[in-house]
Amino acid sequence: MVLVGQELETGTIQYASRDGTTINAFYSRPAGAGSYPGVIVTMEGMGLMDHHKDIAVRFAGQGYLAIAPDLYTREGTPEPENVLAPLFAPPDSRAMDDLEGAAAFLKSQAHSNGKVGIIGFCSGGRYTLMMACLSSNIDAAVDSAGGHIVHEPTELRPVQPMDMVSDLSCPLLALFGVEDENPTAEQAEQMKALLDQHGKTYELVMYNNAGHAFFADYRPSYRAAPAQDMWHRVLVFYDRHLRQ
Repeated sequence: MVLVGQELETGTIQYASRDGTTINAFYSRPAGAGSYPGVIVTMEGMGLMDHHKDIAVRFAGQGYLAIAPDLYTREGTPEPENVLAPLFAPPDSRAMDDLEGAAAFLKSQAHSNGKVGIIGFCSGGRYTLMMACLSSNIDAAVDSAGGHIVHEPTELRPVQPMDMVSDLSCPLLALFGVEDENPTAEQAEQMKALLDQHGKTYELVMYNNAGHAFFADYRPSYRAAPAQDMWHRVLVFYDRHLRQ
């Protein structure tokens, strides 16, 4: 569904995390009446950027209620010279609380059709995979180059996402670059084997001539051909699982 010429309602909102914290977010939706699925756009480790907001607007133009949460609401946007400082600071449970709150917000909207998808990039892809395995509020998930899916357990990250794959509760679209170092092509193949072993519904694509963050058009890692193919696949995937 492409809403040609239709106006969008776009701006900054706040919603309640599952733990009760007020979370800042960017929100975009079709202005006209209708029943629309929701999509959570999960930011990268560098924080909520214009790129993620643009993706939310693109989804809204396709007929989705799209929210991009600021998962660094509590600590604030990281300084440019230390942009990845907050990445490993918060516990995984906090991110799950914030994303669960975003899903609840989308489902509560008058124009919601009751279904919610999630898409994430880099660290956001990791959170997306986790949500797809832990949440009952996600109907379709897109993991784009989700890193650190294999790691040594810590107090803040007690379970590696790869070990959660057996609990995947919704269809998954996983998109990786062959040249990526985190996750590696070998880790992507390991995920595929686990998905097959546990009989999960999924699509997994490995892009040649692409590395980490190949979809990020504001970074040198951007690769136009894989990015365009990915966007098409995402829309087809969501149309199948969120509109029917």
